[in-house]
Amino acid sequence: MKNKCVKDLMIPIDEYAVVHKEDSLYDAILALEKSQQRLSLGRQPHRAVLVVDDNKNVIGKIGHLTFLKALEPDYQLHDKADLLSQIGVGADIETAMMDHLNLLYDSFFEICKRMRFLKVREVMHPVMENIDEDSSILEAIHKLVMWETLSLLVKRKSKIVGILRLSDLYTEVSDYVKDACKDG
Repeated sequence: MKNKCVKDLMIPIDEYAVVHKEDSLYDAILALEKSQQRLSLGRQPHRAVLVVDDNKNVIGKIGHLTFLKALEPDYQLHDKADLLSQIGVGADIETAMMDHLNLLYDSFFEICKRMRFLKVREVMHPVMENIDEDSSILEAIHKLVMWETLSLLVKRKSKIVGILRLSDLYTEVSDYVKDACKDG
């Protein structure tokens, strides 16, 4: 088996779902769906959308969980759960607060309609983790494990040229393991 590097496993940025920071979450859902249709045979589906600024620099990412969190009208409150527990607010009080807030919400359909107006920049996770395209698979494994992330932006010099996903790296590693172990 030929030793591969990151650029052999990455998805080029022009094949990935990308939206501008001022686009809506609805636009991001459409971009993700469109990128799924262009996937090469055998590739795992994309589970995120990359967010770019006015200069087309990747500044963030929106994954499936982020989309679901954004459906909750007061989703920022959930991100403050650690803060609430630090100041002594127990889980039972937090649950009661959320139950009370839920009584004020519209129907699920109405909540989904709001995705047209919610800007990507309001919910995205900033992304800084990256790796050079010529890096080894072992370095990629190390960075994914160290940063506990599902993907790494891939750089050529200072420009982002792709994304390395955990699913693609796992597939490659599992093939290596099967090849290494089949003869005992």
